Amino acid sequence: MSMKFLNRRRVVVLAAALACLMPGLSLAQAKLKVAGIYTVPFEQQWAGRLHTALKAAEARGEIEYKASENVSNADYERVMREYATGGSVLIVGEAFAVEAAARKVAKDFPKVNFLMGSSGKPQAPNFSVFDNYIQEPAYLSGMIAGGVTKSHKIGMVGGFPIPEVNRLMNAFMAGAKEVDPKVEFSVSFINSWFDPPKAKEAAFAMIDKGADVMYAERFGVSDAAKEKGKLAIGNVINTQAQYPDTVVASALWKMEPSIDRAIKLVKEGKFAAEDYAQYSMMKYKGSELAPLGTFEKKIPADVVAKVRAKEKAILDGKFSVKVDDSQPKSSAK
Repeated sequence: MSMKFLNRRRVVVLAAALACLMPGLSLAQAKLKVAGIYTVPFEQQWAGRLHTALKAAEARGEIEYKASENVSNADYERVMREYATGGSVLIVGEAFAVEAAARKVAKDFPKVNFLMGSSGKPQAPNFSVFDNYIQEPAYLSGMIAGGVTKSHKIGMVGGFPIPEVNRLMNAFMAGAKEVDPKVEFSVSFINSWFDPPKAKEAAFAMIDKGADVMYAERFGVSDAAKEKGKLAIGNVINTQAQYPDTVVASALWKMEPSIDRAIKLVKEGKFAAEDYAQYSMMKYKGSELAPLGTFEKKIPADVVAKVRAKEKAILDGKFSVKVDDSQPKSSAK
């Protein structure tokens, strides 16, 4: 038997041993197998943030990423199990409407790591939770809204009145009131995560009643504002490029700090059940107020100065935005 053959055989045996020790790693590329499962399209704001962060890790060559969009709640558990049995070592998604099923899958696959959007607590040993704790930039965007409204009426269209939506709306409202104590709010929920036509109709109704600034928690609201010549404040993503004369500011969510941390811990074999909430906050660069862009010179200078001062106070730990998960109410007459 030649030395060359023995060496080759030794490499194959070593590679096989590594594969046993490190499941989910590709022998050729040594990339983690990561799966994303979303109940909405990739383009939807919330899921889009996760998808973007995971695609960035894929582009860096760190992971092998597969994802499923528009997965129904009824089908969610099946898809989770398919990825878990298919070699994925990290599964990212949303457990909000499928908490019991998602946690059951995690129990059944203790060697697979889960990072799931959830209102619940982490579940040892392998189920970590996260949420869009971007109430800080939401407060700042509210200050801007309070500074640009002329009618003192702001319309707000949300998906569902759940904590993840409520806390951002309440923070936005508090920020607006700081700058304009007279401001009134119209609040409506469309009971859908992705129904732009329904959101647009709800926005039209508020504009017809005098709202001149719209809080666009859902897609469709900025379209209504644009058609009626009103202003909008974005949420989770920055759509000013699509609406340069409409979207004044946006509270941005960045999932990169959370996703990158999870990937690092999985690689090190140190992933554990924990709450990733803090990594969505400004301190960890998990959220920020978007650049004002086309509205940089259109917002009153004194308002911008107040916003920048508040932004600094938040980052310095001198101002804390209250987390209020209660359902916001309309105050407009």
